[in-house]
Amino acid sequence: MSLPPLAPYPALRLRRLRQADWIRSLVRETVLTPADLIWSMVVHEGEGEIPVASMPGVSRLSVKGAVAAAVEARKLGIPAIAIFPHIDGARKDARGSHAADPDGLIPRAVKAMKDAAPEVGIMCDVALDPFTDHGHDGLIENGRILNDPTIEALVTQALVQAEAGCDILAPSDMMDGRVGALRTALEGAGLQDVMIMSYAAKFASAFYGPYRDAIGSGKLGSGPIENPGDKKTYQMDSANTEEALREVALDIAEGADMVMVKPGMPYLDIVQRVSETFRMPTFAFQVSGEYAMIKAATGNGWLDENRAILESLGAFKRAGAAGTITYFAPVAARLLGA
Repeated sequence: MSLPPLAPYPALRLRRLRQADWIRSLVRETVLTPADLIWSMVVHEGEGEIPVASMPGVSRLSVKGAVAAAVEARKLGIPAIAIFPHIDGARKDARGSHAADPDGLIPRAVKAMKDAAPEVGIMCDVALDPFTDHGHDGLIENGRILNDPTIEALVTQALVQAEAGCDILAPSDMMDGRVGALRTALEGAGLQDVMIMSYAAKFASAFYGPYRDAIGSGKLGSGPIENPGDKKTYQMDSANTEEALREVALDIAEGADMVMVKPGMPYLDIVQRVSETFRMPTFAFQVSGEYAMIKAATGNGWLDENRAILESLGAFKRAGAAGTITYFAPVAARLLGA
């Protein structure tokens, strides 16, 4: 889109609209609010909080702590929480079987959080990697990640989460066809009101490391899979844009209510293209590595922390994101409410 003719200087002085805070506020194009945030958090089986070394300020929360966080989110005006599990190693196996346990950590946390703060939406990760002993998102056979058998396991996991009261299922596994399978299963189970926010364009990224620390998957296990240290056979190549649009289009066609781009800031161009192309709710995930970089820089005095947090989150909204999943949500909400 071309700009209309502009008056020449000095008739046009763009700095006139920047001279005071009140006028900057009046003409501001993008306004960030707590309602633009989804609070990303990790829960664990035990008691108390366990700090995550690679993510200063973030701790694994007990179920009781997650309940308190849900109540806090309601007070802060944060509309939703995305929860991820840290599973004890003794409960992990090659098939991620514990993901299907209706009495497992995530179902118990969801029920408790919804009981305490029913107004706060709860989003659950649909993926096997927190539950597998090899750390991959899918089932493995002869060195390959199996697509369709993995989907069967994901459907079982998702129904357990939905029946516990989860509001949004967020499949992050990147198996082909999983959104359609989830939507069909939800309809068949009478759970048609449960929403799906698909990790539609999830890239094989270097920025997930601290998250793997937080959920206890660490380095990907050697197992029987070729190239065990990465997920490049199922997560997207960071070089690709057109493929991202195809992934999003497929997930929308299969029944996704919302789509997500992950990671966030390194992929703002993807966020903008997805938002402009499909005109449906598009979310970004400010992932653990992005959080850790900001905390490291601010911890060393290289950046102003509060400004860096709000500027980074504002970038997602400016790019077209309907909201952002972030570990900074409670801090940002307090800053925005000040």
